[in-house]
Amino acid sequence: MAGEGEGVVFDIQHYAVTDGPGIRTLVFLKGCPLRCAWCCNPESQRRGPDLRHSAPRCRGCFACQAACPGGGVSREGGRPVFDRARCCPADPWACVEACPQGALSRVGEAMSADRVMARVAADKPFYDNSGGGVTFSGGEPFAQASFLRGLLERSRSLGIHAAVETCGCADASDVAASAEQVDLFLFDLKSADPACHEALTGASNDRILRNLRFLSANYPDRLLVRVPLVPGFTDSPENLSGIAGLLVELRVTRVELMPYHELGRDKYKGLARPYPIPTPRPADLAASAARAVSVFRSRGIDSTVGGV
Repeated sequence: MAGEGEGVVFDIQHYAVTDGPGIRTLVFLKGCPLRCAWCCNPESQRRGPDLRHSAPRCRGCFACQAACPGGGVSREGGRPVFDRARCCPADPWACVEACPQGALSRVGEAMSADRVMARVAADKPFYDNSGGGVTFSGGEPFAQASFLRGLLERSRSLGIHAAVETCGCADASDVAASAEQVDLFLFDLKSADPACHEALTGASNDRILRNLRFLSANYPDRLLVRVPLVPGFTDSPENLSGIAGLLVELRVTRVELMPYHELGRDKYKGLARPYPIPTPRPADLAASAARAVSVFRSRGIDSTVGGV
């Protein structure tokens, strides 16, 4: 687990051209209060580290079984099966170290803010030349609010543009305390309807709407609302109309629509979790995006379709 002044990071990606302007470094923090069925980063949901198994790399040598002190590895069809509830607290990553093929990995590492920012700052010439910067994502970055605040303060002192990708499900005091240090909020909004939102994500949208109202009133130029278009979940005309009505009320004039993708499907396999969404047809995704653009533009909201 993370020590004093540390946070849990599960990935740092360099040279990204999504999630904010210019060339960016994406820093992914662990922990999220939502449980969206379509989550493309399921390894981000728990605050602590996770065990991930890559079946294509596995050769069935069972070195992991021999190394596991808790007896959490069994055999099924010539392949290892992992009971993560039985990972031994004294040595939970013995199986990872024993695997000769690198088929097992620990997802989530305790890092200090200075260590993270050393990675980020190494690419500052690319940010300066492209108008880029760093984007803190997750998970939900505000799930580690004090750690995030330290990262934002360091970004500001280094002159690095800082964006935060958030679902908005955070304490209002944490959002307000960090807002001055954030150059761009990428605010992912799933639904404006409380019952629908809880059904989709397993959580109320009370805090989300409260934070959206705060940001739209106080930092409108730093706010970009993004709406995921997930077939059968968020892309219904009723859901999109509800979001559009809320944005009109809040005088939000632009929205980015995020088409559904399946980049997270294999991650579920690695975590031994089922993936609940059937593969849609490309034509259906294109039609869904076109309908969504029409809904928002009909309400006077500038809408663009984003990428992965």
